[in-house]
Amino acid sequence: MLIGGYNGFLVLCSFAVAVLASFTALDMAGRVATSSGGAARAWLAGGACAMGLGIWSMHFIGMLAFELPIPLGYDLALTLYSILISVGASAFALWLVSRPQLPRRRLLAGALLMGLGIAAMHYTGMAALRMQPGIVWHRGWLLASVAVAVLAAGAALWLAFRLRTEGRGRFGHRVLASLAMGLAIVGMHYTGMAAAGFPEGSFCGATLHGVRQDWLALVVIVVTVAILGIALIVSVLDRRLEQRTATLSSSLSRAHEDLLQAALHDPLTGLPNRILLRDRAAWAIERATARRHRLAVMFVDLDGFKAVNDGYGHQTGDRLLCEVASRLRQLLGGSDTLARLGGDEFVLLADIEEPEEAARLAAQVVAEVGRGVHVDGRELTVSGSVGIALYPDDAGHEDMLMAHADAAMYVVKDQGRNGYRFFEPTMQASTDEHLELLAGLRRALAGDELVLHYQPKFGGEGGMLTGAEALLRWQHPTLGLLPPDRFIPLAERSGLILPLGEWVIEETCRQIRGWREAGLGQWNVAINLSAVQFLSPDLPARVAAALARHDVPAAALTLEITESTAMKDTEATMAALATLTAMGVRIAIDDFGTGYSSLLQLKRMPAAELKIDRGFVRELETNGEDAAIVASIIALGHALKLDVVAEGVETAGQRDHLRALGCFGLQGFLLGRPAPAGAFADLLRVQVPLPA
Repeated sequence: MLIGGYNGFLVLCSFAVAVLASFTALDMAGRVATSSGGAARAWLAGGACAMGLGIWSMHFIGMLAFELPIPLGYDLALTLYSILISVGASAFALWLVSRPQLPRRRLLAGALLMGLGIAAMHYTGMAALRMQPGIVWHRGWLLASVAVAVLAAGAALWLAFRLRTEGRGRFGHRVLASLAMGLAIVGMHYTGMAAAGFPEGSFCGATLHGVRQDWLALVVIVVTVAILGIALIVSVLDRRLEQRTATLSSSLSRAHEDLLQAALHDPLTGLPNRILLRDRAAWAIERATARRHRLAVMFVDLDGFKAVNDGYGHQTGDRLLCEVASRLRQLLGGSDTLARLGGDEFVLLADIEEPEEAARLAAQVVAEVGRGVHVDGRELTVSGSVGIALYPDDAGHEDMLMAHADAAMYVVKDQGRNGYRFFEPTMQASTDEHLELLAGLRRALAGDELVLHYQPKFGGEGGMLTGAEALLRWQHPTLGLLPPDRFIPLAERSGLILPLGEWVIEETCRQIRGWREAGLGQWNVAINLSAVQFLSPDLPARVAAALARHDVPAAALTLEITESTAMKDTEATMAALATLTAMGVRIAIDDFGTGYSSLLQLKRMPAAELKIDRGFVRELETNGEDAAIVASIIALGHALKLDVVAEGVETAGQRDHLRALGCFGLQGFLLGRPAPAGAFADLLRVQVPLPA
């Protein structure tokens, strides 16, 4: 027999390639298992080629490491066949481990088929030598090599299946598994090589027309490592892209949930808001109809809440509201709903069988609201007025039920508060007026009944006209010109305040543009924002769209928010104000002095103007405390480099007193009453100075 030997360097290279091929196989198993559709088929095909080529390369490098005292070569066709066998076995392995489950029977069958495939690849590759007269095989070593191939295949399949998912520590486990699989594959190959004997006088027939091995080792190593490396790099990049896509998808999903939560729930208490309440009410009516039950709609208003809010500040008021909401939530049955409409108004929907159940629940509501609430060491006490309307006894639609419950609640307030009342037909007149106004307000939004009046603002030591404040009026077809206090509370409670606010922004921008085109100057106009409108997440976008639509510079618009609104949610307030001021819109804090501001928060706010509440101006000449408050506000505004405007100036004495204190921004009936756009345009034409 010819005595053969091995090139140690190539043996080490074959082991390294086996480990790299094993790691690639484990990685590709994960890619196939976590993909679907066309992507899974692409990873299966690419992974089978990379893995199969890796296993074949290890075998081929191992054969190139074998040295005989005769020239050696390899038949090209048989060599290619051995590659195809390796790729086919790899494809089968990847497909097998990508299945959802790998039971023991399937694992054993797969190990046998894959092991036989690897053995077939090995011995086909050996046949590519075309040895003459032929290779003498040692049966024991040959069977041992097949057994090692089957065992190695079984271990590889089991490890690939267990490590196919991504997770913490998976990389380290795959490295150790790759080393073990590499040793198994190398062990099979060299066991098979030990089974081959070469008689004296043998020669390699493939040297005549086959591929000589002189330069093959380096080429196979380089090509194999390159292909496996590319496969791993593509896999890693795809995994990172997939992770980023998953992260983005998760972020978008969370953002969608947050937006949905914000759109349908009250931000302070987390209770359903008006929009969700309407949906829940319609559903509750359908359920009550199907079950032939009653539905109780309870309108709950807190008595004395404004005193708490004004006396201790909105933060204390907010904590009181949250505590009341928590208590009322504990009274709910499984299908009941508690919603907050805004301010201190709640609505409770309860599925009942008899009116007595509604009475018992309303009594519990009144008792829970009336229990003292401890906030910052203080015991705060409010009471509750509850109005109740029943379906189907009082009405068959949620709007009418809400209106009836609202009317009953106001009867409770008129009769001393801290109690509950069921709706009665005698309350119908109030309900009808409420509903008629509500229906009319909806028509007004769709028609041309809403108008803006503009009240002039004066400023500077010369007392010149500086701009105006836009004030909403409703030109009712039968009731005449209605001031905002007749319909704004109704709009806030019915959810129409947002479209009303949008109309005001749109109309103001249109009017500013009209005055500019008429050559009447570049004036600033202020708009009052409700708390609901200011906290709407799309407010900056709507303002920007209106300015762009009418080609009005942002500096021509001032948005006024009350001090209480500004302090309600300081982080959200700061974010909204920062966005608006970045656009160039001016911000004014209205009714300053009536809320509860922290000087630090006020300093952080990007406001340009403070407006002194008319309540302090009214008794400025006779009330020393009011005069001291006004002087302090003016000094504070000047210290923070803010413009200060006093509202409600109705007498010459008030005007003179304010100017003596250094407040030159003035607004009130003494100086000019709100007027329609045409009448205000006459003022712009002459730019009247402050009345003497």
